[in-house]
Amino acid sequence: MKKILLIMAFLFSGSGLLAQEVSQFKPGKQVETEFQTADQTKVPFLLYTPEDYKPDGDKKFPLILFLHGRGESQGPLSNVAKWGPPLLVSQGREMPFVIVSPQCPPRDFWSSEKQLGNLTELLDHIEKSYSIDSSRIYLTGLSMGGFGSWGLAAKHPDRFAAVVPICGGSDVADAEKLKDIPIWVFHGSDDQVIPISQSSEIVEAIKKSGGTKVRFTSMEHIGHNSWSPAYATPELYQWLLQHELKKDK
Repeated sequence: MKKILLIMAFLFSGSGLLAQEVSQFKPGKQVETEFQTADQTKVPFLLYTPEDYKPDGDKKFPLILFLHGRGESQGPLSNVAKWGPPLLVSQGREMPFVIVSPQCPPRDFWSSEKQLGNLTELLDHIEKSYSIDSSRIYLTGLSMGGFGSWGLAAKHPDRFAAVVPICGGSDVADAEKLKDIPIWVFHGSDDQVIPISQSSEIVEAIKKSGGTKVRFTSMEHIGHNSWSPAYATPELYQWLLQHELKKDK
């Protein structure tokens, strides 16, 4: 057993994987783990890898970075799987993506500069340590995570192949930064928590800036929980996979 552990340590020593991630790494399953930033901040996250994922294989996989809403900041990390892609894979649905679902501290927000920095470091770590297709990194989030998705996309507009913000919003001043990104926005028409105008205003600002890759789906007669029908839309995942970044040769 000691020999096996030494071999495992050798195999992963150059990959950037943390020891905890090595011990819990299970293709086809979603596991709980954490990442430590340069300033020693611990970022807990759920990690899902497809059934055919092999750490030493040649195949590169698309990545979804999922940002949860305010309610899932409270309690254990498992709460992050209450909605969205982490819920789907926890229910046994197979997906062709590596899915990373971090948990935001209860006293902070995804759109804060601190959290945007932590997410950037986490993304760097995942891209370096796993078999990720860097041309197909996708970003999505709901409610607080919708705001975080807009904010992270504006901060790194050249990093994401496509973005799906759900019932969030953004500063219209960011429209110029966002205009070249494929973005699919969802929002409930009867949302009493975050008005649909939060989404429609940034969508219109992007279009006025010359953006032609943004689409907006108003979920008619639906309140704040527009994410359940949005993430249940099969076309959404097909749409994501249609987009990839054009890398300079």
